[in-house]
Amino acid sequence: MDPLLRYRDQFPALENSVYLISHSLGAMPRRTEQELQAFADLWVQEGINAWHTWLPEVERAAERVGKIIGAPAGTMIMLTNVSEAQARIASCLDYSGARKKVVYSELNFPSVSYLWQSEARRGAEVVVVPSDDGILVSTERLCAAIDERTLIVPISHVLFRSSAIKDVLAITRRAHEVGALVLLDCYQSAGVVPFDVTKLDVDFAYGGSVKWLCGGPGAGYLYVRKDRIPEFSPRVTGWFGHEKPFAFAMPEQRYAEGIWRFMAGTPAIAALYQARAGAEIIAEIGVDKIRQKSLRQTSRILQICDAANYRVKTPREDNRRGGTVCFDFDGAAQVAETLCQKKFFCDHRPGSGIRVSPHFYSTDEEVERFMQEVARLKGAL
Repeated sequence: MDPLLRYRDQFPALENSVYLISHSLGAMPRRTEQELQAFADLWVQEGINAWHTWLPEVERAAERVGKIIGAPAGTMIMLTNVSEAQARIASCLDYSGARKKVVYSELNFPSVSYLWQSEARRGAEVVVVPSDDGILVSTERLCAAIDERTLIVPISHVLFRSSAIKDVLAITRRAHEVGALVLLDCYQSAGVVPFDVTKLDVDFAYGGSVKWLCGGPGAGYLYVRKDRIPEFSPRVTGWFGHEKPFAFAMPEQRYAEGIWRFMAGTPAIAALYQARAGAEIIAEIGVDKIRQKSLRQTSRILQICDAANYRVKTPREDNRRGGTVCFDFDGAAQVAETLCQKKFFCDHRPGSGIRVSPHFYSTDEEVERFMQEVARLKGAL
């Protein structure tokens, strides 16, 4: 008996698909349609007065996600995506002194690399630490690249290519030892791997609601450690980062004292309504329970992969594996495309193979049926 399956009827997509792609796009909660309707109704009925309800939703949405990742009140702000969150932090930095190195792994998500490579135009010295196997970059190698000239270390908690979990505590300890900052990408961990940003002691963290939080696109978030908030003044800013935005003061920015100083322009309110149901369901269940089920089902997928001699691209140890299993074989991209056409939802990434992610709403029978379909399609190639 699986107590988490009582939430299945809250996700209409599960009625006619095998949905194993929550690492990319979490299933939409049934209630999301009602939440978006509530947003639309406010717009119609209240007109400009809707902002009296909409603006507080920014903080409410931040608190909902904050409860999931251990962020204290007043340390989270909602943005649209992780590229925006990174840009906001990067715009705070000064590369004019000796401390100008940016150190990260070659297995980070491409958006991370694109942003920090562009910072070289402002004087950053970018160091990309290589991986030997495409699954993980050794903690020792990454820490060895972090020295007294390092300014910031942008790292992924769970790698999108392999679902490998980074040793964030060890990396943060090394970075802080030499005076560097740590920016944590927790997109592939929030909602499926339990963690607490305060216990990890990272300076900044970001993610979004598209994946395990089942909130769709547009509701990204940024965490800033409480003592770090007043230290930084983003160059990428806007009127909602001002201490009195509706005073329309000119010409220079006067930053808000709290976390709103990391805001810029008008927030995307509809996305916050859209993301509400997913975050509330995750918090209600608890990530610890989700993790227990995830480990059991991903372990079963690994067993099937081994029996079929697929090339596994994900760590096998429970404490080193996120919520996804990546496996490959000749013709895997074609198989993944056919699977999605048949509504066995997964995806394929170069260097990773097929990525499969059961979530709290997935049944054991679906996992078995999915892997059987993989074997059948592979055999037909």
